[in-house]
Amino acid sequence: MSVILGRITRRTGKGEGGQSLVEFTLVLPIFLLVLFAIIDFGMAFNAWITVTNSAREGARVGAVRPPLDVPISPCNGKSSLEQCIEDRVRATADTLNQANLDVSVQGAQGTAGESVVVDVSYAYSLITPLANIMGMVSGGSIGETLNLSSTADMRLE
Repeated sequence: MSVILGRITRRTGKGEGGQSLVEFTLVLPIFLLVLFAIIDFGMAFNAWITVTNSAREGARVGAVRPPLDVPISPCNGKSSLEQCIEDRVRATADTLNQANLDVSVQGAQGTAGESVVVDVSYAYSLITPLANIMGMVSGGSIGETLNLSSTADMRLE
């Protein structure tokens, strides 16, 4: 009896060796696609949060209008309030590639009650080959950069 069971188990073991390899090759591309999408989404979301926070920080500096000639002022030694706002935005977004970061400041020299508007845009480059893979699948071309932007508007004090 044990000889028969031994023969049955040996036969089923030999025929299934290639099955797991085929299943692995079928599942691997889908797994990698999902993994790349998760990584790129997480990194892009982090960059978007950083852009939003830096725009808000720049607008806050513009709203309180710190003096340029007081030693304890965060704008001490800056040539203008706009330069101080841009420096604050860039300091807050120090984890991003500064070459891809654009800062626009409007209304910083207005009167109390008017608005200062800080617009920050960032060209985020995908870090995985997800765009290339999706381009091959769809037959088209998908850009490898995402344009992230945020605008903060605060009333001058």
